[in-house]
Amino acid sequence: MSLPVPVNTPLLNGKEKKYLNECVDTGWISSEGTFITRFESEFSNYCGRGHGIAVSSGSAALDIAVKALGISIGDEVIMPTFTIISPALSVIKAGGIPVYIDNEPDSWNMDTALIEAKITTKTRAILVVHIYGLPTRMDIVIALAQKYDLLVIEDAAEMHGQTFDGKMCGSFGDVSIFSFYANKNITTGEGGMVLCDDADIARRCKKFRNLAFEVDKPRFVHYESGWNYRMTNLQAAMGVAQLEQIDQFIARKRLMGAYYQHELSFLTKYGYQLPLQKTTYADNIYWVFGLMAPNESEKEKLVAYLNSNKIGTRPFFWCMHEQPLFAETNSSTKDSYPISERQARCGFYIPSGLGLTTGQMTTVVKVIQKMYA
Repeated sequence: MSLPVPVNTPLLNGKEKKYLNECVDTGWISSEGTFITRFESEFSNYCGRGHGIAVSSGSAALDIAVKALGISIGDEVIMPTFTIISPALSVIKAGGIPVYIDNEPDSWNMDTALIEAKITTKTRAILVVHIYGLPTRMDIVIALAQKYDLLVIEDAAEMHGQTFDGKMCGSFGDVSIFSFYANKNITTGEGGMVLCDDADIARRCKKFRNLAFEVDKPRFVHYESGWNYRMTNLQAAMGVAQLEQIDQFIARKRLMGAYYQHELSFLTKYGYQLPLQKTTYADNIYWVFGLMAPNESEKEKLVAYLNSNKIGTRPFFWCMHEQPLFAETNSSTKDSYPISERQARCGFYIPSGLGLTTGQMTTVVKVIQKMYA
């Protein structure tokens, strides 16, 4: 009987154990310790940023970023409808109003050509979410932000090591965020980071991750609300070890993507769309390897067949304008976003984790080939 092929397996073959043992041996296992500041410094330098603030998750990083930039009641924030729910939740929890944008059909990212028509006097920020392996058109986003005096929040949770026009993703926004969840290109198990260049924004981010304690006031006297969103020294130790290997990880991801592209190209005969391999501004980093079926029933058939053969899959994101949670409060639910809706219904991804072996990838390909033989 064949062994299961999980949709994600992390790769932990660097100095992770060595650094974790150092935390245990020294007793620095909580939210203070040298690995915290080391990870913040090394990751922010890698991305070309002045400040890094390590936090407990990518979602925590979004909450902090939105609050640090002063997004508040009635502020409109333009963002893609096709994304994980975290960015929309962070805006809504702050009292802001998400204004959604449909996707491009080929890159699976927000269609930046549609942004300007959605800008109003209430628009405060553009929240970019880079999706799956290719970046959003940051040149257009930055130009619009400058033209209309808007903030830019860059969600680069899936883009460790990716670039736009040769510049690191995560280096564009007034504030940028990353996730280090177990399926990301570098992982701390759970965890995230806020990046910025402004020292005052960095100070506020550090305050909000730690219950909004004031540096120059009595410790347990509070003037603003915050969260316990601290990263542990244990997590940061893993992050340092993972960051040491990021160039190899990115190369490995692209080799995996090239293998799948070659072996699964026959699917286009059956109406499938494979990931776009490159654009004029970036080569795909293949954070995950997605497939777009010709219709929803065909997707369900292939996913069921893969799962019956113990091969893991994950559906694409569900659109924000169709979320039941937002149905009563979100005016954007009345709009139509046909490309994103189709991607949500017809898209899924196959095993793509860094720990995936050549044999496991071969198994995935053979099972898909067998279904269409």
